[in-house]
Amino acid sequence: MRKKISLLLTVATLFTMILGTTVSAADSVTYTQANEIAEYCYQGYNSGAKGPIIITKGTLTSSRQSKTVYLVTLSGTEFVDNQSTGVCTDLLAGFNQDNPYLRNTVNAILNNIPKNSNLVLAGHSLGGMIAQQVAADPTIKNNYNVLNTVTFGSPLLCAGSREGTVKRLGDSSDVVPYLSATGSLAKEVWKIAGLQREDGGYGIDCYHAHIDSYLRSDKWGSYDVTGTKNGSATLTLDLSTQQFIASPTK
Repeated sequence: MRKKISLLLTVATLFTMILGTTVSAADSVTYTQANEIAEYCYQGYNSGAKGPIIITKGTLTSSRQSKTVYLVTLSGTEFVDNQSTGVCTDLLAGFNQDNPYLRNTVNAILNNIPKNSNLVLAGHSLGGMIAQQVAADPTIKNNYNVLNTVTFGSPLLCAGSREGTVKRLGDSSDVVPYLSATGSLAKEVWKIAGLQREDGGYGIDCYHAHIDSYLRSDKWGSYDVTGTKNGSATLTLDLSTQQFIASPTK
């Protein structure tokens, strides 16, 4: 009888270990392509139910080196009551001015991410503009290490003052990446030259190019999670740490 009980306990222990491993695996996901990061950003489009800012702890692996990072993703324009993702914020960000979405993102980082942590920023459209402003924000640069910023369908902002590597991805039919007021001829040139383009075949349909293209692995699968074409960086996220954060207008 004792042998049977011992055997049952051993089996139960093994089952618990296996089950625990399964649950743990389900709490993490590894991304290798830029379009997967875009899809993660798009979770912020939730009609204000959760908020446009997402913070998740993870591990960035590149060149055989792994670093603990916090991924901060930002969705773009969405018309939601008392959420700072409307036209007013588009205009303020486009002219590289202070705005509530920027302030809310900086505060979200300060309140939820330990100082001196490594950051990876990503955003679609307006969210990509805010990501660039965050990468150039003095408070963020003084307290964190911004490793990478990747944007999808976003204009150039803060050129020269952003910390870390910045990659801007834009479909050839998407006009939004050219809409910012950069303030100098050199920046105007870089607004075009610094954009990594792929042709999604949308022609004059700039709306669907701006919305749909960045989710396509056939166009953006050759770019890694940092937006580097033919790069090899991967990002493993601990989904149990995922936080959605609101961005009110005031």
